[in-house]
Amino acid sequence: MRSGEFRGRANRIATVPQFRIADAARLLGVSDDTVRRWVDAGTLPVQVDASNRKVIDGARLAEFARSQAHAAPDPSAVGRSARNRFVGLVTEIISDRVMSQVEMQCGPHRVVSLMSTEAVKELGLEPGSLAVAVVKSTHVVVETPGGTS
Repeated sequence: MRSGEFRGRANRIATVPQFRIADAARLLGVSDDTVRRWVDAGTLPVQVDASNRKVIDGARLAEFARSQAHAAPDPSAVGRSARNRFVGLVTEIISDRVMSQVEMQCGPHRVVSLMSTEAVKELGLEPGSLAVAVVKSTHVVVETPGGTS
């Protein structure tokens, strides 16, 4: 991955990064060969960088990743304001008398919820149960590689 930056006195504006085929494959969770097939088919556009290597524009890669993301259908017929709904399978429950930790596998995402043991029993949750994790938050932490501030 490579990106350039314009460094002003008071601000820093990053240009859009370019990703090599192997990096794009890792980010998309597929093999290098799959990305090359998408490139050859014209599904994923590439450019050539200064070192004459094929690279994918970061914005185009993000657009492609979004178009490839297919969530499992939500089995509940309930309208909600929360947009972050993850359908998955309960994989583990660790409970004590009062609280439980419920782990779910929602596609490629591991989601962990802390809830009362009473709620786990009322919902009938057990490993293998189909469930929907609903996330409603006004606080989301976003991090970038490199840790520069």
